[in-house]
Amino acid sequence: MEYGSDTNGWINSFALVAYIKDPLANFLDDLRRRLVPECRPHAHVTILPPRPLSGTIALALKSIREYARDRSSFQLEATGLAVFPETNVIYIELGLGRDVLMEMHRDLNRGPLEFQEPFPYHPHITLAQELTAEAAVGALATASRLWKEYRDTRIIDVEDLTFVQNSLRGCWSDLASVALAQPVNKR
Repeated sequence: MEYGSDTNGWINSFALVAYIKDPLANFLDDLRRRLVPECRPHAHVTILPPRPLSGTIALALKSIREYARDRSSFQLEATGLAVFPETNVIYIELGLGRDVLMEMHRDLNRGPLEFQEPFPYHPHITLAQELTAEAAVGALATASRLWKEYRDTRIIDVEDLTFVQNSLRGCWSDLASVALAQPVNKR
């Protein structure tokens, strides 16, 4: 499928993400719906933020597959909450594995996936976006309380990457999942 080639309104906007698995994903999706009831969450960490492609989907996927072939799976740790002041986006910081995401972003942001992003890449898990500054204050208080109460794992096993495409309706669709080379070494 190429962008703009069907009636679903697919657009030239793509991203590369690593989906988070349960039980953390379930908690994060519930939290996002509580903070922004109209959102349709699917807990993830973004490696390449939304961008247009300069080439075809096939070339972008080839680049991702070639990269993933020699990269080991890894772990991330979800840590504290913060807010991007420019956009009022509430997010969870990442500790363990953050450096791996920075490297992946740097290595993959070239060729058919290259894009000059409006903000420097900052690995995180989005909890709420498109909030006013006032709404962000209340949402951050709620999110902080619930995050402190969460008692299950905060470790995320990143074993595959998913290439996604956006539509005119703002719905993201999975185009392909690409496995990383080696399984996660559990600590």
